[in-house]
Amino acid sequence: MQRNEELIKLVKPKFEKQYRAILGDDYDSFIDYSLRFLRRAIRVNTLKISVEDLKKRIEADWDLVPVPWCKEGFWIEHKGEEKRRDVGNLIEHSLGYIYIQEPASMIPPVILDPQPGETILDMCASPGSKSTQIAQYMNNQGVLVCNDYKGLRVKALGLNIQRMGVSHALITLMEGRYFGKSGIEFDKILVDAPCSGIGTIRKSLKTLTIWNPNVIKRIAGTQRQLIQTAFDILKPGGVLVYSTCTLEPDEDEAVIDYLLKNNPSAEVLDVDIPIKRGKPVLEFNGAKYDPSVSKALRIWPQDNDTEGFFVCKVRKNKD
Repeated sequence: MQRNEELIKLVKPKFEKQYRAILGDDYDSFIDYSLRFLRRAIRVNTLKISVEDLKKRIEADWDLVPVPWCKEGFWIEHKGEEKRRDVGNLIEHSLGYIYIQEPASMIPPVILDPQPGETILDMCASPGSKSTQIAQYMNNQGVLVCNDYKGLRVKALGLNIQRMGVSHALITLMEGRYFGKSGIEFDKILVDAPCSGIGTIRKSLKTLTIWNPNVIKRIAGTQRQLIQTAFDILKPGGVLVYSTCTLEPDEDEAVIDYLLKNNPSAEVLDVDIPIKRGKPVLEFNGAKYDPSVSKALRIWPQDNDTEGFFVCKVRKNKD
């Protein structure tokens, strides 16, 4: 794909310097893919319809290409000459049969591996893509707490939970750090942390223009607080998944390193899914990270033609 030279001018010199240092020869490919449109994708909501029945409903007009790491996920492209992209106008969307979701975003719930009957927390849940995915894996059995910290975000979360037919979820409105005072323990927790969003350039070019290392350091402080709170309220033997849609080491590997250094019972687990992954960052700006951080998924846009994403699975050992 021919690069748009006007868009490349949005890249700040410090941004280019940092990511060239991380990526080396792959930097140009990273920018190239970051400036391309994302392929549209959906997740079939098995709480309301089977994958096969959904295919029968829309395959006459839409091509569906399976997402390798999520059996309910599909890239979707219109077959007609007009190449419609308005998937949100499909009646199947209104009925809650599908959720429009970027394939990289489907990874954290798959790795969390929710089971019916468990007690699970989605700490930063809005707008509900991952919450509703967790719910369908739980088959509406157990307890799913979906939290966010702003009223407008909770509004969107509630609408999506209702549309997708989720019946076992509780919605809470608070800053994630306050869960540490709740006295509740969870079998599994997802912390899809607020972040600088460097992996989402393909959806919002504004991300390039507002990139600021000082802001990233502030966000990383919040992320460390969230992951520590989550680990504190995780049951012994429980699993925590930490994810972001950024590619900043300070918000990704550094946060996991912080958790490991402060919690001897934390163990990073291997993630085995059929996906191409980037090399982990084990040293950044003079800081060296715990070697087990290399087990996390660092996904660049050029790896699988998706958003950029970071995902790490941690277990709280009983000893």
